[in-house]
Amino acid sequence: MMAGGFRRKGREYALQVLFGTDVTAAAPAEGAHREREMAEFWAQRRATPEVRAFAEALIRGVAQHRGDIDVLVTRHATHWSMDRMATVDRNVLRLAVYELLYALDVPERVVLNEAIEIAKKYGTDESGAFVNGILDHIVKHDPAVPVRRGAERTHAGDGPR
Repeated sequence: MMAGGFRRKGREYALQVLFGTDVTAAAPAEGAHREREMAEFWAQRRATPEVRAFAEALIRGVAQHRGDIDVLVTRHATHWSMDRMATVDRNVLRLAVYELLYALDVPERVVLNEAIEIAKKYGTDESGAFVNGILDHIVKHDPAVPVRRGAERTHAGDGPR
């Protein structure tokens, strides 16, 4: 697997787990039940330890910060509530916002590109543009992103996207 390629696969697996818990309206399982569910999930996949560790870190991070992530996404998704969004789109956005705010080792542009590509692969024909629009608005207009990333922007539209 090419360098960094394990992260794409990890994001895809994290999306699958988040999608599954979202569709069943279940909170991500905790304790022994969570461990059993995750063991069953991984038993059906051929993931390297690196991919698995990255995916599980994303899943835990999104679960831990889901309330704040959902508030931020809703604030920037004009005329869209979280429950009106397609399940894939909603969870791709959750993953990307988690990475924007908490995975500071991943460049902002990489987070956006990965989210858009994964949305295109797993979502509808409109998913890539939908995810791109919301993430672009978050990055350009939400003060939490540059503050968390240690970047200062003098103008909301600075720099190409």
